[in-house]
Amino acid sequence: MYFAALLARTEDGWEASDTELLDNVETLSDLADLAREAAAEDDTVLVLIEQEDAWFGVVRIDGEDDPRIYVSDAAAAARSSYGEILLTDELLGREPGGDDADLESLDLDGTEDGEDEDDDNDDNDDKGGGSAEAVPHGPVGDPGVLDDLGISEKELKSLSQDALGEIAEALGASEVLETVR
Repeated sequence: MYFAALLARTEDGWEASDTELLDNVETLSDLADLAREAAAEDDTVLVLIEQEDAWFGVVRIDGEDDPRIYVSDAAAAARSSYGEILLTDELLGREPGGDDADLESLDLDGTEDGEDEDDDNDDNDDKGGGSAEAVPHGPVGDPGVLDDLGISEKELKSLSQDALGEIAEALGASEVLETVR
């Protein structure tokens, strides 16, 4: 089960709204646009996403700046539709479009040795695609994404069970988050 919420910082504190990401968002750019719509002027908006006890993600949008992302477990997130939105090539340290370039360099004229093809298919069946192999287990992204909001890199990396609740509590936004949970 997934939970996703937007926390927008205002003059009066944090405001929360829940969101159905799958209905509105297909890319990180779409997510950033959705967050900016929730912002009062150019204030900070946090997109908090979690999949039960498997992983959580934080996307921070400050005005028109590029989104800053932290994902607690990239391998777990890679197996979910929400996670795929967050796990960009840049976040994973891959060349953009690198998978396509690999495919273009292959000579697929039907005379290939079946062993390599079978090996590739086995990898794809297990991972849902060849690129998932490069997804590390553990956290990826900017662990300092919440430093100036009172959650250090060390604290963020140590969160587990109710990570979003603990983040909201540290921000003084636990009550508003609970209203949309």
